[in-house]
Amino acid sequence: MKAVRVFIERGKDGSFGAYMPDDNNLSYGVIGEGDSAPAAIADFKAVYEDMKQSAQAKGRAFEEVSFVFSYDLPSFLLYYADLISYKGLSRLTGISAAQLSQYISGYRSPSPKTTAKIQNALHAFGNELSQLELV
Repeated sequence: MKAVRVFIERGKDGSFGAYMPDDNNLSYGVIGEGDSAPAAIADFKAVYEDMKQSAQAKGRAFEEVSFVFSYDLPSFLLYYADLISYKGLSRLTGISAAQLSQYISGYRSPSPKTTAKIQNALHAFGNELSQLELV
C-alpha cells in the first residue's frame, strides 16, 4: 500500500487543517478541518473513508493508501503540549521557551533552520528513548 504525506497546519484563526499535497500522484485529494490537530485528522480520515465507500458503491476504482502525517511547528507544539513542556523542549533544542511560545501564538514564525534544529533534536531524543531499557 502506498504511503502518502498529509500536512497538518494551524490556520491564522486558530483552526487546524489536514490536507494532501499535490505531489502524491493520486486521482483524488482529501481535506479535513477541526479545532485541534486530532479533530482535523479525524475529519480527514472520515472524508477519506466516505470517498472510498462512495467509489466502491459506484463501482469506481479507488487507490487505497496509508498516511504519514507531517506537522508545521506550531501545530506540532500544540498537539504535544500535554507531553512536552516548553521548558523541556527548550532544554532539548537550545531554543528559549519564550521563543517556542511565540511560534504557537503566531507572533513569530520559525525559520527553516530553526525548524530543522527542533526536528533534529526531537529525532535524537526519540532515538535515545527507543534504546532505553528499564530494569
